[in-house]
Amino acid sequence: MSLPRFRRSGRAKEPAIQVGDPRLDGWETVVTFEDRGTAVAWRDRLRELGVDACCVADSPVDRFGRGDVYLVVPPGQWSRANEIVENLDD
Repeated sequence: MSLPRFRRSGRAKEPAIQVGDPRLDGWETVVTFEDRGTAVAWRDRLRELGVDACCVADSPVDRFGRGDVYLVVPPGQWSRANEIVENLDD
């Protein structure tokens, strides 16, 4: 009996935090976080609500996931992202 082969997607998985990605130059910072977990959770929430969000950093976070992580969005989506971040606690 042969085992089924699982195909990997041809796309590489996007890293949780982008470091030095020129495609994100010009994107605007919505908020800054001090740890990877919180930043990625906010990024995922914005994406669920239809905002193109990414996490970026100037340098890689440490082994504990700490560092300056910026939640960024394209310039045309900054107002919506900012509104969501400010009102999500309500």
